Amino acid sequence: MEAAAAAMDVAVGTLVVGFAVAAVADVRTREVSDRLWQLLGAIGLVTGAVALAPGGLVPVVLWLIVGALTLQHLVGWDAWLGPRIGELADWLELVAYLVVGALLGGAGARFGIGPSGVPWAAIALYATVILARGLFELGVLYGGADAKALMIAGLLVPVFATPLLYAAPVATLAYLPFPVSLLTNAALFSLVVPAALAIRNARRRELTLASGFTGYSLPVRDLPHRYVWVKDPAVPGPTRDDAETSAEDDRLRADLARDLTARGIDRVWVTPQLPFIAVMAVGAIAALLAGNVLLDLMLRV
Repeated sequence: MEAAAAAMDVAVGTLVVGFAVAAVADVRTREVSDRLWQLLGAIGLVTGAVALAPGGLVPVVLWLIVGALTLQHLVGWDAWLGPRIGELADWLELVAYLVVGALLGGAGARFGIGPSGVPWAAIALYATVILARGLFELGVLYGGADAKALMIAGLLVPVFATPLLYAAPVATLAYLPFPVSLLTNAALFSLVVPAALAIRNARRRELTLASGFTGYSLPVRDLPHRYVWVKDPAVPGPTRDDAETSAEDDRLRADLARDLTARGIDRVWVTPQLPFIAVMAVGAIAALLAGNVLLDLMLRV
């Protein structure tokens, strides 16, 4: 049990440090290397196996299988298959989801759910992978890094039932995947952004109900140095789908700034590219310290 507790401590510490590094990278470049997620994922796979080892072989094997399903999102295995088979990557991945889900269900029927059967940590991680992939496909989580971050959080800390500083509804958190608390906390704290934009616009006497909570005006000369999307005037420029890397985004904004300057436009209305992984890092810290803040507020209303 001491080894399991130590493994959990290592996983929590890795989550905090890893997400802090990712947050800094996201703020500076709006890009996080897959190598960071791969490192964090490998640590999570090992610490999870060590924590489940007292229950025997079955929970460890199931954990490793769900962990492998998680980590495959960090490897470009579809490129290894060649162009013809690679086109079927999404279908192959769907089959993998279904097979792992069926395996967990069958193992639950055979061994039960618990320390020596199907560990709740494996179920929580599987649910997290499905949730992250679903939100990514729906466009709720924009950018693969956000979805990967959520999955890796589940691999490191699948469930965190007892917050460190606050007596949250523990009975609920015992069955709630930790990344759900992370994500809802992040969504709650992200409300600071429209509030800050409204205050800024009000001070500049530019606040409107239509866009005063989602954007702000910016001199065109500053456009190449800010991670933003131009919304007004409506001109061809960097959008969410135009740039695959931060370098491409920088180039597009620089080109757009030159075009706007040539047209005599010196100020534009922009919306910020929110560094959501940084917000997720704050949500993770809040989840470790106080649990699911939004859920707790709802239960107390």
